[in-house]
Amino acid sequence: MNAPARNIETSISESTFKKIAAIAHDEAGIILSNSKQSMVKSRLTKRLRALEIRDFDSYLVFLQNGQNLDEMKHFISALTTNVSHFFRETHHFDTLKKTILPELQNKLKRGEKVRIWSAGCSNGQEPYSIAMALLDVDETIAAQDIKILATDIDPEVLAHAVSGRYAGAMTSGLTDNVIKNYFSIENVRGEEIFQIKQQVKDLVSFRQLNLHADWPMRGSFDVIFCRNVVIYFDDATQAKLYKRFHSAMTENGWLLLGHSERLNSDSSKLFKSAGVTTYRPNLRQQNLRLSPQLET
Repeated sequence: MNAPARNIETSISESTFKKIAAIAHDEAGIILSNSKQSMVKSRLTKRLRALEIRDFDSYLVFLQNGQNLDEMKHFISALTTNVSHFFRETHHFDTLKKTILPELQNKLKRGEKVRIWSAGCSNGQEPYSIAMALLDVDETIAAQDIKILATDIDPEVLAHAVSGRYAGAMTSGLTDNVIKNYFSIENVRGEEIFQIKQQVKDLVSFRQLNLHADWPMRGSFDVIFCRNVVIYFDDATQAKLYKRFHSAMTENGWLLLGHSERLNSDSSKLFKSAGVTTYRPNLRQQNLRLSPQLET
C-alpha cells in the first residue's frame, strides 16, 4: 500500500534528478539542466500526490515498471511546457497567406493533395490559426484535398485542442474580426468561452506523436510548422529531427521554426533560407522511410 499523500518526501537528490533527466531525454529528447530541478520537483510532486507514492526514488521504480506504461505519458506531460497563443509570430502567417498558399492552390487545382503538419501543436492554437489563415484566403478550401495534421506528445493538451474551447489568456492573439468569423461565444458562470467553429475544426486532425520516436505517417508534407519545440532538445537531437523533417517534406516544401530556433551547421546544408526562420529543402535525401500507418 502506498504511503498517504501527506507523507510525501518532496526533496530530490542529485542522482535522482539525473535519472529523471535521463528518462526525459531518452523518451522525448527533452533536456533538463540542473537549473530545472525546482521546476521538475514542483511538477512531479503532483504525480506523487496523485499516485500516493512517498518519494521520487519510489516514483522512478513505478515509472519504469513495465506494468505502468500510462504513467510515462503523465511524466512527459508534466515536464512539457505548453505555452502558445493564436497567430503567434505573425510573419509566418503573412508568409503562409501571401507566398505559400498560392503554391498550394496551384497543386490543388492540378488535383494533387496538400498536407500541412503542426508538430508540437500544444493546446491547438497553432493548427487552428493555420486553418483560419487558409479560410481567410479561400473560404471554400475545405472542400478540396487539403488537411492539417496537428500532433503533440501530451494527451492532455491534445484533448483540449480537440475540444476547440478557449478562455482567458488562451484567447490571446484573436482579433474581433477573427472571433466574429471563426468562433461562437458562450457564457459559463460569468466567463466567456470561445468555441472554434466546425468549418475550422474540419481542416484539422489531431494525433498524439512523440517526435523522438517513430513517425507512422504516410506521404510527404508541403508545410511543416515546428515552432518553439526543438529548443528543448540538445544539438544532436535537433540535427536528427531536422534531417527527418527534410525527408518528410515535398521537394518544394516549407519548414517554419520558432523565433529563437536556428539550424545548426549540418542541418543548414539541407535547407535554404526563405525568410525569417523560414526554410525550404535544399538537397534531397531518401534515407528515411516512413511506415504507412497514419494517413496524412
